[in-house]
Amino acid sequence: MRIDKYLWCTRYFKTRNQATEAAKKGHINLNGVSAKPAREIRIGDHIGVRINQVTYELEVLEIPKSRVGAKLIDGLRKDCTSKEALAHRDMMRLAKKHYRKKGEGRPTKKDRRDIEGYLDDTE
Repeated sequence: MRIDKYLWCTRYFKTRNQATEAAKKGHINLNGVSAKPAREIRIGDHIGVRINQVTYELEVLEIPKSRVGAKLIDGLRKDCTSKEALAHRDMMRLAKKHYRKKGEGRPTKKDRRDIEGYLDDTE
């Protein structure tokens, strides 16, 4: 199976086109070597996928015939991602919550209290 199709089947990307583009940009490694989208994978291969500044490491346990449900993914791959990478992902998610979206205007009184409370806790 092609590596871009495998990553789409195991729900690392929403579309095959996104998986193909990631491979073309060099965000996907197969056994430590940058992989093109059409590269064939086999059982036992190690894949590294860089998504949103986090590198996910996985080992191929089984090759699916088509896209599978989210609950069945664990039987197809073994997640070898380091704890540091997962902690970095969680910190990035928390950091995004503190930024205001463009066009929301000035902070409200409640927002200012929350910001001041957060700043007081960190000192």
